Amino acid sequence: QVLLAESGGGLVQTGGSLRLSCAASGRTFSSYTMGWFRQAPGKERNFVIAIRNDGSTYYRDSVKGRFTISRDNAKNTVYLQMDNLKPEDTAVYYCAASKLYNANSRRQYDYWGQGTQVTVSS
Repeated sequence: QVLLAESGGGLVQTGGSLRLSCAASGRTFSSYTMGWFRQAPGKERNFVIAIRNDGSTYYRDSVKGRFTISRDNAKNTVYLQMDNLKPEDTAVYYCAASKLYNANSRRQYDYWGQGTQVTVSS
């Protein structure tokens, strides 16, 4: 069992930055692929970016060059640095954990946080 808790969301202007954190419980955090998803009002929850247990990363094209994911296994925490934010990035952001090396769909993730709201004003 892994419990996840996101923090760091808020309101920011276009072009601004935010850093989200996801704190995890459990002794096996380092073995999981950790991902971030987002869900805008009335839309599906979509994959954004992930970091594997070996530190390699992958992401959706729309965030390339703007979002960075990192992890600190000693602190059981994964981070999402979001720069040059756009209004279309507005959504609830969810942290998730997967036992798979490659995971980019909801059904491939085993544990989820409650989400944190990110709002980008134009």
